[in-house]
Amino acid sequence: MLILRKCSSSREHSFILFLFISAFVIGAQSVPVPDSNCYALDNSSRLVDFSSWIGHPFEYDGKEFDLVVRFCKDVETRGQAGYVDFGRFDPLSYFVSSSGNFDFVQSYDKLGRTAQVNIVCGNCGAERCKGGLGCICSVTQDSTCRVTVELAIPCEKPGPRVFKGFTVGLHPRSWEVIYNGMTQFGFDKPRREFSFKTEQTHLTLYMTGIASLSTLVGKPIIKVFPENGLDVKIAGSSLTGNHPTTLSPSTLVLDWNCEKSRRTPYEVNVTIPVDGYDPVQFFLTKLCEYNQGNEGGSAKGWAIFGVFSCVFLVASMLFCCGGFIYKTRVERVRGIDALPGMSLLSGLLETVSGSGQSYSRTEDINNAFANEVSWDRSSASPTQVTTQRPSERTYGAI
Repeated sequence: MLILRKCSSSREHSFILFLFISAFVIGAQSVPVPDSNCYALDNSSRLVDFSSWIGHPFEYDGKEFDLVVRFCKDVETRGQAGYVDFGRFDPLSYFVSSSGNFDFVQSYDKLGRTAQVNIVCGNCGAERCKGGLGCICSVTQDSTCRVTVELAIPCEKPGPRVFKGFTVGLHPRSWEVIYNGMTQFGFDKPRREFSFKTEQTHLTLYMTGIASLSTLVGKPIIKVFPENGLDVKIAGSSLTGNHPTTLSPSTLVLDWNCEKSRRTPYEVNVTIPVDGYDPVQFFLTKLCEYNQGNEGGSAKGWAIFGVFSCVFLVASMLFCCGGFIYKTRVERVRGIDALPGMSLLSGLLETVSGSGQSYSRTEDINNAFANEVSWDRSSASPTQVTTQRPSERTYGAI
């Protein structure tokens, strides 16, 4: 009894844990790419969005020149002679986390003039910034074309933990859906303008990730809304334990058929759990302008038709080759007449065209020969002229 109770309690615990994980995964929100490129991932892979800081000026009054940092825009020095641009912010990859004494690093560049802004979350060491939005702690001019700025700001609260390096795309080397663990625009929520057409019944998604972290990726979970009307079946290597890597992407194949037409698109929520990270989530929408029925049955019917067609074609070729060999070896027929069915085809063509009527039958040939012989006999003269040789002539008496 103790063993049974123990097993029963363990099953109940596993079932409760399963329900908790399922509710967490399905109820999780996607991690969309921020509206601007003014964001970064901290050292723990959490998203920190600075979109609200874009263009905010931080001024520094120096002895030789004044410097202004316009956050996520540019860095410039100002004086009586005007201003000198020390670079503009490149939104591609020049806002990253730092492993040293700073939290983030921004880089600026323009025509050889560069600036590096080291960002500290908090204050300038022992000194506190007077402004509530931070201040410039120090400025170092490395050369006439390069400056280094230390900036202290109250950093934003870190967001969800992003699975860096993970991509999902419509091709093995693309990332239209997920890039660097974040959901791209158009798939962060259901959007009609990004819907797939009704006739597209198959969709293949390719997933890649860092090889050392690929074992953390779980099997995708699909949820359809509304539940009835769109038949969705999933397959692919991602469901069989194949972990995604850069060199060997895993696939997720969706076979979806419209069983019921609908004015608004159907929503397919795809959730990919990642151990230790927020799950990767994105939305796919499918238009159903008409009912497709059971596409699988029709596909199966076409497959059977194709098999029978192939068998018929092979049998016809064998029949033609066998008939050709038989006619050339046994009946000693040459040329096009040796092809099977040519005599039948020739007779059919002659019958249709009427040209076969000019050929004489065997009976007609015999009758014509008999008539010719009888005509020759009737036309001969009854008085035969005999020709005698000179030696046989009779001479009279002298």
